[in-house]
Amino acid sequence: MTETTVDNTTEPSAARTAVEFWFDPNCPWAWMTSRWVGEVAEHRDLDVTWKVMSLFVLNEDQDVPDTYRERLDQGQVYPRIVTAARLRLGQQIVKPLYDALGEHVHHRQESDPEQVVPAVLAELGLDADLVEYAWTDEVDQAVRESHRDGIERVGQDVGTPVIAVEGTAFFGPVISPAPKGQQALDLWDGVVAVAKVPGFFELKRSRTVGPIFDTTD
Repeated sequence: MTETTVDNTTEPSAARTAVEFWFDPNCPWAWMTSRWVGEVAEHRDLDVTWKVMSLFVLNEDQDVPDTYRERLDQGQVYPRIVTAARLRLGQQIVKPLYDALGEHVHHRQESDPEQVVPAVLAELGLDADLVEYAWTDEVDQAVRESHRDGIERVGQDVGTPVIAVEGTAFFGPVISPAPKGQQALDLWDGVVAVAKVPGFFELKRSRTVGPIFDTTD
């Protein structure tokens, strides 16, 4: 599958902050971080490019339990469908498709991709035949290329999401729940600040809560 050239881009102004966000649609932590970025984007001039990464690819050479391996294998469906849509329709479809998948997978807790994928395609008015790419390996090379682009910037010992701010990439932030209002902006300003420090690598503490979704989004 080859990408259709869609010349609908505009040059960001000098005041806009270039952000790249790599996500696996399966990951609840990436989902909450993406909601935070969306909150920030309503108040700050961000030029966000949304990109796929894959927990399956990240863990394919790792020693993980069989049950988790099975989940990773099944989870390839969502990165594939986002990638297939991007290749056919262009970058502008990635965020709406991610939003729709996240609503079903994380907010509604729907677990059957054979129902989720056709429903999401229908909601967005996308070609129903895109569903075929979810269960084949036709777009896997493109998934891997996008994944590699993100993970090579931060190293193999991280997960999803990966964010790059003006070209400086890092894993996270991992947050629960996604902050809103001034708290969201304060966190963003901190992220931008550490991204400007060449020698900054890691800031971490153990998680004390699981994913807390705001179903009012």
